[in-house]
Amino acid sequence: MGNMELTLLQAFSAVAEHGSFSLAAEHIHLTQPAVSKRVRQLEDDLGVRLFDRIGRRVRLTEAGRALLPRARRLLNDAAEIRRLLADLSGEVRGRLVMGTSHHIGLHRLPTPLKSFTRAHPEVELDIRFMDSEAACHAVEIGDLELAIVTLPPEPLPRLQSQLIWDDPLVFMVSREHPLAGRQQVSLEELLAHPAVLPGSNTYTREILERAVHAAGLRLRTGMETNYLETLRMLTEANLGWSLLPATQLTPQLAALNVVGMRLSRRLGAVTHEGRSLSNAARAMIAACVETGTRPGDEYTEHGG
Repeated sequence: MGNMELTLLQAFSAVAEHGSFSLAAEHIHLTQPAVSKRVRQLEDDLGVRLFDRIGRRVRLTEAGRALLPRARRLLNDAAEIRRLLADLSGEVRGRLVMGTSHHIGLHRLPTPLKSFTRAHPEVELDIRFMDSEAACHAVEIGDLELAIVTLPPEPLPRLQSQLIWDDPLVFMVSREHPLAGRQQVSLEELLAHPAVLPGSNTYTREILERAVHAAGLRLRTGMETNYLETLRMLTEANLGWSLLPATQLTPQLAALNVVGMRLSRRLGAVTHEGRSLSNAARAMIAACVETGTRPGDEYTEHGG
């Protein structure tokens, strides 16, 4: 498949992903007329309509839906070939598209990123912030080469996980909460109070749900949000108890010792088993592993 066809497929794939010609143009650094022209040419070449243009909305036709996964596969294969050839030279350069969560970006990545950019100034980093679950899906469909995220509690098909940091989870309440002064609390007592927790589609919530379910109990939740900093603020404001990484513990919060509950998340690298990793991705994982295994790592101080 020639480079010409690949540029047409790239335009098609971007419009399908963003549902708009203007957003697609921004994403792949072209003008909107250039994107429209490429999609039209692809439609002419294939003799089918790929999009229904309804007002400002753009929707895939049935033919477009059938083409999309194949187009993505071809684009990934082409990127893979380019990367393989570049990597044979042993140089760490090119573009690394990686995803990470806001929490990891704030609490774990600063040190490895600093050492990575110092060691590999040639690499163009494209870091996208998103929920860990969305990042894993993006690795699966080939939109990201690497995700540094909360690892799924159950292995996902076709994805490989590498543990880098253990992230202890702590039950916490505001200092004003009725349970704040207690030496220890039973899970049943805790569940009698409202909770503010990550959404039910998150890995952190899944870890808690499993533990509660195993104890034969049920969870009552109040507010939900996937932003851990926001959950910490709601907990500090005494809107409920929460289960958060130890890094979120502040002087306004008390850690609760809940009988029989020692929960922890695993943070690390997620990659696709069918893709050979670029030198840049390998170097990024190595930079993270180095901070994860260093004694006295700056993030274990709240530990517990």
